[in-house]
Amino acid sequence: MHSVDVVVIGAGQAGLSAAYHLRRSGLEPDRDFVVLDHAPRPGGAWQFRWPSLTYGKVHGMHALPGLELTGADDSRPSSEVIGAYFDTYERTFGLRVHRPVEVSAVREGEGGRLLVETSEGAYATRALINATGTWDRPFWPRYPGQETFRGRQLHTADYPGPADFAGQRVVVVGGGASGTQHLMEIAEVAADTYWVTRRPPVFREGPFGADEGRAAVAMVEERVRLGLPPQSVVSVTGLPLNDAVRRARASGVLDRLPMFDRITPTGVAWADGRTVEADVILWATGFRAAVDHLAPLRLREPGGGIRIEGTQAVRDERVQLVGYGPSASTIGANRAGRAAVRAVGRLLKRAEGAAEGAVSVSA
Repeated sequence: MHSVDVVVIGAGQAGLSAAYHLRRSGLEPDRDFVVLDHAPRPGGAWQFRWPSLTYGKVHGMHALPGLELTGADDSRPSSEVIGAYFDTYERTFGLRVHRPVEVSAVREGEGGRLLVETSEGAYATRALINATGTWDRPFWPRYPGQETFRGRQLHTADYPGPADFAGQRVVVVGGGASGTQHLMEIAEVAADTYWVTRRPPVFREGPFGADEGRAAVAMVEERVRLGLPPQSVVSVTGLPLNDAVRRARASGVLDRLPMFDRITPTGVAWADGRTVEADVILWATGFRAAVDHLAPLRLREPGGGIRIEGTQAVRDERVQLVGYGPSASTIGANRAGRAAVRAVGRLLKRAEGAAEGAVSVSA
């Protein structure tokens, strides 16, 4: 049993930001706090991104606090660029991330502490900063006949890049940024591509400034305050209309079809009798928050989400969630890391005050 003041779960953008601010507040890694990460190396979810997602295609990467990302080659895979940056960051600030470590559950411990059960033993902690993101929970919709499809089905989480789809007929499902990126590069090598979405896609014209960003975050934040599962920020901002997207629309690659009604052994079908033959169905249908390990704490609301105020779980003040809902963007993750550490600092001070009061009473 290890005993610390704070456990940080996850070493992506939000987790590293929190660890940086914990260190700045005077807490020492491996003595006062510990950072646990299940990934094999630095880079958070970025290390698992497909090779064709180069750094130049990333929709903005806000630097971690205290260290800028400079001189990055736009033609290199983002997994390499950001993985190297996170590695440098961890070493520069001596964050001593423990990896690979799996966290199986967080439950009530003794003496008001939380018990974090992991593959390297249990941690008793006064506070928890959960920064597990979404990459580990790809969302797979279910449709009639799905199990009968004789072709290949895969999710964005397993996307290998366009070369694997050469000469094939590919149905891409999903109207987000990943779906459009997959579709545009697969279309260059595939025999045929079809784009299917539940709702008509919304393309965003013009600049996207600070005011628009705040408005989008506020919409996501409202769902979290109501205890509903969070949406991604991009789901309320729309898709940026850049030159590549304009070309794809003009060429017909981004001609959208409504959602099919069922899957057949050889493709997909609609209720009106239309069918499409396919070799591959690629589900670019997003991710859900990876918070199953928190289930023993019963933090979820009837609406299915975890209600938070700022970064604090309303049902348990010891739990901070960063990179969740409105803080899932890179800039939002940084701010959430700082806010979570401030909340943890207040909690630890109250705990210290209570302990000193108990000592003085017994004396």
